[in-house]
Amino acid sequence: MPERFAPTRRRLLTTMASAAAITLARPAISLAAGRPRISHGLQSGDVSNDGAVIWARADRPARMHVEVSTTDSFKTVLRTLTADARPETDFTAKAWLGGLPEGQDIFYRVRFDDPASPNFTGETEVGHFRTPPRAGRDVSFVWSGDTAGQGWGIDEARGGMRSYATMLANRPDFFIHSGDHIYADCSIEKTLKLPNGEFWRNVVTEEKSHVARTLADFRGNYKYNLLDKNLLAFNAQVPMLAQWDDHEVANDWEPDEPTTRALVVRGGRAFHEFMPIRPHAAEAGRVYRRIGYGPLLDVFMIDMRSYRTDRHAEDSRILGAIQLEWLKRELAHSRATWKVIAADLPIGLFSEDAIAAGDGPPKGREHEIAELLKFMKHAGVRNVVWLTADMHYTAAHLYDPNKAVFQDFDPFYEFVSGPLHAGTWAPGILDNTFGPQVLYANGCEGENLAPCFGKQFFGHVVIDGTTQAMTVTLKDVADRALWSIEIPPERQRPPESAPAG
Repeated sequence: MPERFAPTRRRLLTTMASAAAITLARPAISLAAGRPRISHGLQSGDVSNDGAVIWARADRPARMHVEVSTTDSFKTVLRTLTADARPETDFTAKAWLGGLPEGQDIFYRVRFDDPASPNFTGETEVGHFRTPPRAGRDVSFVWSGDTAGQGWGIDEARGGMRSYATMLANRPDFFIHSGDHIYADCSIEKTLKLPNGEFWRNVVTEEKSHVARTLADFRGNYKYNLLDKNLLAFNAQVPMLAQWDDHEVANDWEPDEPTTRALVVRGGRAFHEFMPIRPHAAEAGRVYRRIGYGPLLDVFMIDMRSYRTDRHAEDSRILGAIQLEWLKRELAHSRATWKVIAADLPIGLFSEDAIAAGDGPPKGREHEIAELLKFMKHAGVRNVVWLTADMHYTAAHLYDPNKAVFQDFDPFYEFVSGPLHAGTWAPGILDNTFGPQVLYANGCEGENLAPCFGKQFFGHVVIDGTTQAMTVTLKDVADRALWSIEIPPERQRPPESAPAG
């Protein structure tokens, strides 16, 4: 029989310490593996005079912690805030930052914690944006649209979505995405044959291998784009003003079509979950809004999709009565030097889905545009520029009332630029209702030219802080300046005694 003995105090403490070490060592491995992590990078958005949105997605239920500083060392933290990433939002989380200093670089760092175990903290990632400036500083921004369309997804051997890297090199204050963030109605195949005999080889995920039908499919479309390293780097440094068009749901969709109603609900939910857009207190899911960016600029993000009516009706609408009245009111109240109307569709390019209905006086949806243009003229609203994408080529248009059928408006510029990463098209046909004149156009012959052939476009706008002149430059994926114009500001005129509208 083995000898029994009573352990000494030293041996007891040593044994307990060893056992404790073993016990703690095992959870330590699972703790490291079980920490919540940021799954799809960081985004900021709707940076304006009164604040900004911070966005991130966790890989599980978690609590997002955000710290904000004016230095990348975070020596002084301005504030901290939290938001929950829940299953019902696919673990996306948004936080609103208000009361930020003007004209300042803002650094924010984000991590996710396990709400049930605060010691389960994930790794931190850092993002950046600039707040609107005081008078005297330049404002710089870029715009474009149309990402991962026509089957052209992420080909890593060809550099992925290279336009985002090019735009980042321009160091803009913010980015206007004019819609078609995703192509929910376009699947991504593993390989596509190019006209030169080479092959385009896509990264493929389950959700992008077929047309989106379920909520998980729509969410998967956004997550697919966020696999691209260029887009992730861009999002971490440049805030986005997000707009939507049709491909976030289905091609050319209208709200009242019975076949698309369920898709609109799912697509709209996924859009608001994955975009760093500020929720609107008055209307859930509202996209149109005004973004004030210092004394030089107001951006009017309009929605030409959600309130449209039957395209074939003579009284067809593209904005809807409530949004149109909002836009007229906000334009009239704006005191910014420049008013940019960010539209998801061009005005004068003929298309079954868009505004233009063919030569002649206003018809259908053109009536709303005529009403808006007439109102701006008689209310004394000046320095209005329209920006859009959608048509998969780049162009500059001057709308001249002297060459228009409908003439009760002041001349204005419209600039079109895209795609960011999709098939390129040929320039479209203009109608003469509002007298658009082509100053520049660049596209391809035919349709669906692959991104690797260089016909991917964006626009860059700089407003001079001293002269207040606006310079618009149309660029390609190689950052070549294709065409540029400097537009001096007009002096604001008082409204007429009886404003039209």
